[in-house]
Amino acid sequence: MKNHEELIVGLDIGTTKMCAVVAELSDDNVNIIGIGTHPSVGLRKGVVVNIEATVESINKAVREAEMMAGCEISSVYAGIAGGHITGFNSNGIIAIKGDDITQADMDRVVEAARAVAIPMDREVIHVLPQEFIVDGEGGIHNPVGMAGVRLEARIHIVTGAVTSAQNIIKCGHKAGLDICDIILEPIASSEAVMTPEEKEVGTGIIDIGGGTTDLAIFAGNNIKHTFVLSLGGNNMTNDISVGLRTPMAEAEKIKLKYGTCVSDKVKNDETIEISDISGRGARKLPRQILAEILEPRVEEIFTLMKREIHRAGMKDYLSGGIILTGGASLLDGISEIAESVFELPVRLGTPQRISGLVDVVNSPMYATAVGLVLYGAKHQSKKRFRIRDANIFNRIMTRMKTWFKEII
Repeated sequence: MKNHEELIVGLDIGTTKMCAVVAELSDDNVNIIGIGTHPSVGLRKGVVVNIEATVESINKAVREAEMMAGCEISSVYAGIAGGHITGFNSNGIIAIKGDDITQADMDRVVEAARAVAIPMDREVIHVLPQEFIVDGEGGIHNPVGMAGVRLEARIHIVTGAVTSAQNIIKCGHKAGLDICDIILEPIASSEAVMTPEEKEVGTGIIDIGGGTTDLAIFAGNNIKHTFVLSLGGNNMTNDISVGLRTPMAEAEKIKLKYGTCVSDKVKNDETIEISDISGRGARKLPRQILAEILEPRVEEIFTLMKREIHRAGMKDYLSGGIILTGGASLLDGISEIAESVFELPVRLGTPQRISGLVDVVNSPMYATAVGLVLYGAKHQSKKRFRIRDANIFNRIMTRMKTWFKEII
C-alpha cells in the first residue's frame, strides 16, 4: 500500500456522478494512478439533500479509486457548486510602513480588501488576488521588495452558503475522509483544461454538469468573474422524459446514445427506439424530434450565460473564446450552438499537463476531478478549510500572536 501522504486526491461531488481521482507527485509531475466513479445519489443542483445517500456514493467512488491505485485514501480536495455560490470583486488600500513592501504588507492589503460585510449564513470559499497597485501603478502580481508609500489590492471573493459547505465536509467526515480544501468547480476545471496563454489573453470556461452550469472568466492570468447557473444536463434529460413520455432513466440513455442539439444536421430517415412509459414495449420516433427538444434548452443555458457575461461587463475579456467542459458538454453539436450564441470560438476542454492514466481521464467529464488534483498539488502547503465560527477562538488567538510578533 502506498503512503497516502505521497498522494493527492480530487473528489468531484457532482449531481449525477461522484468521481475520485488519485495522483502521485514526482518531480513536479502529476501522475494519475487511480480513478473511481459512481452514480451520485443525494444531491440536487449541486447541493447535498440526503447525507446518507451522498456518503454511500462517495464511499463507492473512493473505494474504486483505492483499488485501482493500490492505496488508502484519507484526505481529499473537494469541489463545490450550486446556485448558492456568488462571486464579487473588492478593493483594499493601505499605507506602507517601511521603505519596501513586504509579504506582511501584501497580507494586510488583501485582508483590507476582504473586509466586506458578508451575511452570517455565508462563508468565504476563495479570496483570489487579481492585481496589486503601487502608488497608482497597476498590473503588478507580486509587489514584494518594491518601494512605495501606498499599496492597493483588487481581489475576487467567492462565497457560498455555510450549510452547503458544512454538509460537504460532514459527508466527507462520515465517509472517513479529511477535507483538505473546498474549491469552486470551474476554478478547479480551469487548472486542468486551460493553458497559461488562454488565462493571460482572456478566456471563459463553462462547466456544464448535471445540476449546474458554472462559469469562470480569466484575463491577465487572474480570475475576473465567477457565476453558477442552476441548470444543467438533468434539465435536458427531464425535457426528453416529458417530451417523449419516457422514464428519466430511459431518457438519460436516449440522450447519451442518440442526443444531438443541432436539428439541421439530423437526416429525415434517422429514427430512435424508446421504451414506453406504460411498459407496453418499444416504439420508434424520428431523431429530429429529440433534436428539437434539446436544441432550445441548450440555447437557453448559453443565452443566460451570455446575459450574465454582459451584465458583469466581461464581454471584452473573452479574446481567447470559450472552453466547454463537464459531462453534458459531450452532447453532439453543443459547441456549434455555443459558437452561434456567443459569437466566439469554442472548444471542448480535456485534462492536460498530466501523465499516467491519461487515456482514462481524457474526457471533459473528468476535468473537475483532475483539476482538483492539480489545484491540490499547487496549494498543498495552504491551511485546511474551516467553517466560520467553528474555530473562531483559534483564529483570534492566531491573529493576536501575529500582532505581538510584529510589535516585538
